[in-house]
Amino acid sequence: MKTNILIIDDESAIREMVCLALQQNGFACLEAADAHKAEVRIRETCPDLILLDWMMPGMSGIDLVRRLRRQQQTRDIPIIMLTARVEEDNVIQALALGADDYITKPFSTRELIARIQSLLRRTVSAGATQLLRYKRLSMDLKAFRVLVDAQAIEIGPTEFKLLRFFMENPNQVFSRQQVLNNVWGTNVYVEERTVDVHIRRLRKTLAATATDSYVQTVRGAGYRFS
Repeated sequence: MKTNILIIDDESAIREMVCLALQQNGFACLEAADAHKAEVRIRETCPDLILLDWMMPGMSGIDLVRRLRRQQQTRDIPIIMLTARVEEDNVIQALALGADDYITKPFSTRELIARIQSLLRRTVSAGATQLLRYKRLSMDLKAFRVLVDAQAIEIGPTEFKLLRFFMENPNQVFSRQQVLNNVWGTNVYVEERTVDVHIRRLRKTLAATATDSYVQTVRGAGYRFS
């Protein structure tokens, strides 16, 4: 599976240049022109790394970093800031708020690729033991894989987040609102009915291989993973 990298920049020329360089080096490329479109992309795809412009219309890149680091499902995604701001205070601010690296414009694509590869190596090394296991299920958080009896299964990004949340909190009952807050985040408007839809998808995915969905409905209360 290719590494997915999301480029968030309001300048289409920069997105095209960076995307071409990424594809030439074996990465999969996703694009967003502003922070709000980026949040939709992130919910849909859960990228492995984010390249984020500081100055954008609407929400700035640094404000998006704050939001991503506050949410459980996005707080560990590596982020490299791309910006024309070269002042030391700006670098310190970006890193203090949660950015992992900082590259000033203009930059060479060779340097950018080298920084990306270096950051991904550090991330994989730091998270090499990030495995969740429950009975016949195992989840590799960094490789974005779910296995049943060591056999990989196909699972969507939202169902992956749901399963991770449940596997990290087994045998506990959660209301729909609690599931929404922990999986989608508190800053995103999603109807509670959406939880039911993705729970059904998760059950179907697991039952196809595991013969047990593990996700139980607790009448009048919510859901439990057991």
